[in-house]
Amino acid sequence: MNTVKVSILVLLLSICIINIPAQEALVSDTERYYDFLALQGLTERPYLNYRTLSDSAWDIATDAAHPWQGQNLGTTRKLFGDVSMRLYGPELFMSGNTAAPYGQNDGALWQGRGFNTSLTGGIRFEGYGVELTFKPQLAFSQNAAFDYITPGGMQKAAYAGKADTFGYFWGTVDAPQRFGDDPFFTYDWGDSEVRYTWKTLTVGFGTQAIWLGPSYLNSMLHSNNAPTYPKFDIGLRKQRIVIPRVNWYWGDVEARIWVGYLSESNYFDNDDSNDHNMIHGFSFAYSPPGVLSGLTLFANRVCVVHWEWENLKFIIPSDTNTIEDQKASFGVSWLFPKAGLEVYGELGVDDFVPGGTDGSIEGYLRYPFHTMMYTVGLKKTLGIAPTRDIYGEIIFEWNSMEMSQDFQFQWPSSPYFHGTIRQGYTNGGQWLGAGSGWGGNSQYLEFKVYYPKGTSSLFFHRNNPDNNFIYSKAVKTSASENPYFKSWKANFIIGVSTNYLLLNQLSIGGGIAYNLIINPYYYFDKAGKPWPFEDDYLHNLSFHMSIKWMIP
Repeated sequence: MNTVKVSILVLLLSICIINIPAQEALVSDTERYYDFLALQGLTERPYLNYRTLSDSAWDIATDAAHPWQGQNLGTTRKLFGDVSMRLYGPELFMSGNTAAPYGQNDGALWQGRGFNTSLTGGIRFEGYGVELTFKPQLAFSQNAAFDYITPGGMQKAAYAGKADTFGYFWGTVDAPQRFGDDPFFTYDWGDSEVRYTWKTLTVGFGTQAIWLGPSYLNSMLHSNNAPTYPKFDIGLRKQRIVIPRVNWYWGDVEARIWVGYLSESNYFDNDDSNDHNMIHGFSFAYSPPGVLSGLTLFANRVCVVHWEWENLKFIIPSDTNTIEDQKASFGVSWLFPKAGLEVYGELGVDDFVPGGTDGSIEGYLRYPFHTMMYTVGLKKTLGIAPTRDIYGEIIFEWNSMEMSQDFQFQWPSSPYFHGTIRQGYTNGGQWLGAGSGWGGNSQYLEFKVYYPKGTSSLFFHRNNPDNNFIYSKAVKTSASENPYFKSWKANFIIGVSTNYLLLNQLSIGGGIAYNLIINPYYYFDKAGKPWPFEDDYLHNLSFHMSIKWMIP
């Protein structure tokens, strides 16, 4: 193709740019910017509770005044008829950790010690109700050596000799502390899928990551923290409820059901018969009208069971609680655009409350806190210098996933572990839900500034990654056993990051975080030392950089 033909093609594509909703990747800088605009009422969230790349379809008027007005946030082009096309990226992400693994909500990438990188990009076609998205992820981890807790005793035996060196140090779960002792590449289909939508009724098959609920950092039941998995879903996208003839608007509703195919990592056990599990999911949300506008009520349920076709029956919730691992959450978010404020909360349960019969009302009245988890959070916009298009946002989130104390009379527990589903709530060796609080608690505070050429942020994060391990040591034992009193592991992180829209086609980002790890090995490295133990400290510096090219 000669230069003249190329110039003509570029000109025609430029003329065919159309303004239709743009689908954005989960927790990307662009998606979070659109959400920031939604806090101010400048755009409307295209979802209520369930979102993937295809469901995160944002739309904003071209003449709406906002800090990034006129910037290239992703271009959709009309090809012919009702068919349009959008290119994603390519986007290169690179990170490094000096002492220990650090990072979450990054798909198939495992950010271990050393150098890590991820390359994503793709293309999307949409027309006549059909959506075709191809957006894979290629990841690399240097996977440099670091000190961690070697599994022993029952855990060493549980991994059947295949991962007894790298497996998790207590319980039985497919969550390796290190993925082998060599660098490795990972290919993941990422946010790829084929979908058909008629009005708001939608059905699709693919691997797009799911985010459930309003959480900013730690989604309780499903996030993009782990590699993606093949799934089939059907449901109703955000839909207005209007009574015909009288034209009464009763609010918005959203519902989705899916079935997926989970896989264990290469560092679990030697039993090929249990390499895959089936996951069922259900999501429902309702947003009322009128004086309650901005309020969203939602409910989520997930169920993991062994991969056998007969287990498709568990798509309907079961009260057997024998061979399946069921979890549910209920929550609320309330958006106040005039105040630029959102508050949200979510309660989760991982088991039936013990009662006269499992799940009875009596049990909930007697002790409703069995396996209870919770999240609370808020987002608030600030007008720092509106005349110069400089605005701020405060984000706060508190997560708790600690073992309820009634387990002191039963057995150790953790929300993402399960006796029958030995891989736990994981896929490819990474947590499907909260990336930093699978058995502990997390507090996160971030201050962001948006300006015409990008965004910058300062954040503080404190978490106990797995307090349930310490609690497990007190199950049916004497309180006089106090070596665990100062053995809590904790992370304190302070970091800064920025994303700058350098050119209309190019954005660059970067950041640095200091991660202080207190008692990184709990008490395992204190053998022979006198009580009380002194705290140990590990100092990790984490760096990241990203480069994204956007078609002008």
